[in-house]
Amino acid sequence: MLQVLVVEDDLGDVALVENAFAEHSLPSTLHHVADGVDALAFLRREAPFDDAPRPDLILLDLNMPRVDGREVLSQIKADDDLKAIPAIVFTTSAAAGDVLASYAAHANAYVTKPIDLDDFDRIVAEIRHFYGHVALLPRRT
Repeated sequence: MLQVLVVEDDLGDVALVENAFAEHSLPSTLHHVADGVDALAFLRREAPFDDAPRPDLILLDLNMPRVDGREVLSQIKADDDLKAIPAIVFTTSAAAGDVLASYAAHANAYVTKPIDLDDFDRIVAEIRHFYGHVALLPRRT
């Protein structure tokens, strides 16, 4: 069962990701938090996420309230306990500076969210397929 943490403040995009995962045969559980503060608490299993599972994959938006995705990515990749979790920046920004900064902060991939719903579903399906069937992921502890 693939455990996915979706860090996204746009509930419409969360619903699209959920639909894309639900339409495919790979068993997965999606967990959602709406900002970076909750993402870090979830990953560190701090209240109110004391029983949170360790995700196999993180889909991370950049532009969020409180703590943005850039800071979340930096903290994940600086943490010895979390840095092995693949973190995919999944955002509307196609700015070269955002792409460069994300890879410099050790993002595992940078994917721009498509505007077209069919393309959105296809892209999420490709991410799900790659991390669910092709890539070998670290074992959860």
